[in-house]
Amino acid sequence: MSVVSLLGVKVVNNPAKFTDKYEFEITFECLEALEKDLEWKLTYVGSATSDQYDQELDSLLVGPVPVGVNKFLFEADSPNTTRIPDADILGVTVILLTCAYDGREFVRVGYYVNNEYDSEELNAEPPAKPIIERVKRNILSEKPRVTRFAIKWDSDASAPPEYPPEQPEADLVADGEDYGVEEAEEEAEEEAAVETAEKPIVQPGEDAEMAGVEQETENGNENGPEEEEMSEDGSVDIEGESEDELEEEEEAEGEGEGVEEDAMEVDDNEKQAGASTAKPVTVAS
Repeated sequence: MSVVSLLGVKVVNNPAKFTDKYEFEITFECLEALEKDLEWKLTYVGSATSDQYDQELDSLLVGPVPVGVNKFLFEADSPNTTRIPDADILGVTVILLTCAYDGREFVRVGYYVNNEYDSEELNAEPPAKPIIERVKRNILSEKPRVTRFAIKWDSDASAPPEYPPEQPEADLVADGEDYGVEEAEEEAEEEAAVETAEKPIVQPGEDAEMAGVEQETENGNENGPEEEEMSEDGSVDIEGESEDELEEEEEAEGEGEGVEEDAMEVDDNEKQAGASTAKPVTVAS
């Protein structure tokens, strides 16, 4: 819980010339007496490309701070234009109003600021060298961005909890013994499942069935055709067979080859299906 809470910030002179002072009416609440002062700062962001152009316009110590609601006026000088690149004088930039206690920042308010010339002619055709006297600023005070930080105030009880919290019991567990044993077992099981899924699936008797297709004959003999009498040059004597019988045998052989090709395609599809079911294994770090 913050001891000091920012209740509101009012920009007094807005819009104004670029060279005019910044004026903020700040209201805050203090819940308990503070031993030190509050330090308020106003920072002008000179360029969006580098923080080396940032300027601290002014700082103010407020204290002793009484308990309750407090209000004060914070004034700061305009930025030094010699420390700002000419290309960044005009356009949109940011100013930051911050407050710290004992060197620890606990609140930050950011405003967008639009800098432009006071005439349409100069805005339409801006000169190469900016005319600072003709530049005006407009702080978008309706849309501030407020960021709060938890800090330690005067007592140790007000200090925010450490993050991450200490876990001394975790340091007592030996590496590779108790810690991560279940994760290692699950990882081994997943790797074994992946290896099994990647292997081609072969059913028992599948090769025998494919061979049987080649050996099947017209009369359904599963043991294959009887041996034909071979001539001396290794050719089969087909004398005595009619043309009809030859055509039927050729058709039977053609059907056998088609079945063999279908069986081979089924086998290839089974192999591809087995490979596609393999999933990546996520290893817990």
